[in-house]
Amino acid sequence: MDSGKEIDILEMPVEGLAAYWLSIKKLLDAKNDPGFLAAETENTSEPFIRHLLETALTGMDPGMAGTLARVKRGVLLGEYRRKFTMMILTLVGIAASENPRMTLIRLSSLTGPVPFNEKRTFELAGGLMNTVAEKDADLPTLLGVDHKQKDDRLVVKLIFYAMMARRSGRQALNEHIPHLKSGFFAEGLALCADGFEADFLQRQLTQARDVALIATRRKMDMSTEMCLAIRQGLVYDEIFKVARAFMA
Repeated sequence: MDSGKEIDILEMPVEGLAAYWLSIKKLLDAKNDPGFLAAETENTSEPFIRHLLETALTGMDPGMAGTLARVKRGVLLGEYRRKFTMMILTLVGIAASENPRMTLIRLSSLTGPVPFNEKRTFELAGGLMNTVAEKDADLPTLLGVDHKQKDDRLVVKLIFYAMMARRSGRQALNEHIPHLKSGFFAEGLALCADGFEADFLQRQLTQARDVALIATRRKMDMSTEMCLAIRQGLVYDEIFKVARAFMA
């Protein structure tokens, strides 16, 4: 099974995530192969799911495993909140016709003690503008913005959009939206391109961020309990009941 490498716990519906863990249980029972979980872990890039799978491979006490899962949950949710906030700052700055240099200063305040080199960042963002304009450019990859990207890559892409809007107007962003996957930034960019005011965007996107993180926390908690139930040897129907407890 290699579907784990495609999982994005932020985007995946809770029902789909429950189905993933139930399939793990089915395959463990069917294969009776001690190497199965190791192979699944190797093929899984989603950080929280990978953490749970790695823990399942150990003889760690279930209480300690649950504690570490909660710690990992807090670390990842904090990181996702920070990156969503970076996206919000950029989109609100675009709506307010803010100078991209001011946007970079705001972004740097969220990326740690070492601020980004302004000259280098704008050079890279300008280079991205040139690359996007080239024939046969891989636009979905070049234009994509999401919570999985490293800070340096994310900042350059956000400044690219700020520069584009500054030079050509917010409506120019519409030509890029079809190349973006659905997600937090794509939806926010569409609102920005449609001309919504900065105050509205701030409220709307902040609420959307908080709702997404609350839902993600619930999915992380469900994954933790299902993984612990699998480790404890519960039967399929009992693990399914664990999943149902997290669903409306």
